[in-house]
Amino acid sequence: MTKTHAVSFSQTGGPDVFDYVEIDLPPPAAGEVQIRQAAIGLNFIDVYFRNGSYKVPHLPFVTGKEGAGTVTAVGPNVTDFKLGDRVAYASADGAYSVERNIEARHLVHVPDGIELETAAAMMLKGMTAEYLLNRTFNVGPQTVLLFHAAAGGVGLIAGQWAKALGATVIGTAGSEDKIELALAHGYDHVINYKSEDFVGRVREITSGKGVDVVYDSVGRDTFPQSLDCLKPRGLFASFGQSSGPIENFTLAMLAQKGSLFATRPSLFAYIATRQELDDSAKALFDVVQSNKVRINVNQTYPLREVGRAHGDLEARKTTGTTLLIP
Repeated sequence: MTKTHAVSFSQTGGPDVFDYVEIDLPPPAAGEVQIRQAAIGLNFIDVYFRNGSYKVPHLPFVTGKEGAGTVTAVGPNVTDFKLGDRVAYASADGAYSVERNIEARHLVHVPDGIELETAAAMMLKGMTAEYLLNRTFNVGPQTVLLFHAAAGGVGLIAGQWAKALGATVIGTAGSEDKIELALAHGYDHVINYKSEDFVGRVREITSGKGVDVVYDSVGRDTFPQSLDCLKPRGLFASFGQSSGPIENFTLAMLAQKGSLFATRPSLFAYIATRQELDDSAKALFDVVQSNKVRINVNQTYPLREVGRAHGDLEARKTTGTTLLIP
């Protein structure tokens, strides 16, 4: 048994509930490997667990889903990973730690040529963009789409990827700096949702037709307006709720607004099998290594200052990807 450090919380609440603590780290169990983490990705799902929007399995709880590092020990019955392997993951609780044990089924190998910090910055957000663009809706040259929070971590990856697929890419953002950032990352049009009616602007941009699909991780603040941006039989893909949960949604609204489709996808359902995880990660690594998508780490914080990082994320002070450094 060795010692390491992690960030946990014993009650849900604001960013001040975090504690940087020393914890025991046993040898990896069967099916597990132990890794020393190079970097940890910060994501809004971490906020949802911390503030109680999503239920945690126990308290105290070490949150965080995404990280990358180097294998330092291998448990029994692990055949795909060995000491020294560079690995990354996006679907295993407990990322807010310096070292950790993790089930090998969650890990992928990081290709040569991709830094561990880059891998930590892109796994959850990048594979989210992958399933949204390739599988939730099959985006191609005929697609016109709207992506809310265009200057966020998923938004900047999705904008570049959708443009590489040939789509017409419309986004929303809340400041001129964020608009310029999104325009530099694949977006054809970016609407300032604070000063413009984004429904009206989408209708103007599309000559009244609307878009094929709306990708919405904002939730309460953009609903039901997102539905009004869609073509008849368009798809509303709600994959987050950074402004709070959507309320008063009824199936009848989909009929009233044009026989619309709606889905509430999650990454973890799209990478549930080993094959799906490997395929999604490979697609992501391929677009990054081909330079079709570049990963921007726009903020870094020491792991022990994760409370400050959460506060900045919730206050919309961050853009692109944020890393926590152990």
